Amino acid sequence: MPKGRLEAFSDGVIAIIITIMVLEMEAPHSADWTALQPILPVFMSYVLSFIYVGIYWNNHHHLLHTVKHVRGGMLWANTHLLFWLSLVPFTTRWIGETHFAALPVALYGIVLLGAAVAFTILVRVIIAHHGKHSDLALAVGDDRKGKISLALYALAVAVAFFQPLVACILYVVVAVIWLVPDRRIEKQLSHSHS
Repeated sequence: MPKGRLEAFSDGVIAIIITIMVLEMEAPHSADWTALQPILPVFMSYVLSFIYVGIYWNNHHHLLHTVKHVRGGMLWANTHLLFWLSLVPFTTRWIGETHFAALPVALYGIVLLGAAVAFTILVRVIIAHHGKHSDLALAVGDDRKGKISLALYALAVAVAFFQPLVACILYVVVAVIWLVPDRRIEKQLSHSHS
C-alpha cells in the first residue's frame, strides 16, 4: 500500500485535534483585560499542547519520508499513536480548567507518555519492516533522545501528584528537546541519496 493514504489520514486527525483544542477555549464574557486572567491557565495549557501536537506532526512527517511501503502493522502502530494524541484536547482542557491540579497534570503526563511510547513503537515497526540497515534505523541509532523523553515523562507523572508545577516544567523540558525537528532522519536521507 502506498504511504499517501496513511499520511493524509494522520494529517487530518492531527488537524482535527488542533481544531478541537482551540474550540475548547471559551471566550470571556466581558471586554476588558481582567476578563482574560481566569482563562490564562487554559491558554497556557493550549499553547503547550499545540506545541506538542505540532512536534508530533513534524516528526511524523519526517518519519514517513523513510517509509517505502506500508504494511498492516504500521497502520495499527500509527492508529495507536493517533489514539493517544486524540486524548490531548481532553487533558489539555482539564489541566487548564483546574489550574494545573495534581491529578489532571498526572493524567496529561500519562497521555504524553502514551503518545511517546506509541511513536517509539511506530518507529520500531517501520524499522522491523525496512531492516536494521534502513535509513530510519541508521538515523535513529540507539534513540537516546527518545529514551530520555520517556524517562522524563515517567518522572513527571510521578512528581505530578506532589508538585504539579514541577511536572509541568518537565513537560516543557521534553517539548524543548523536541522543538527543533529531529534532523537525524533528514541527515541520513540526504547522506544515503548522495
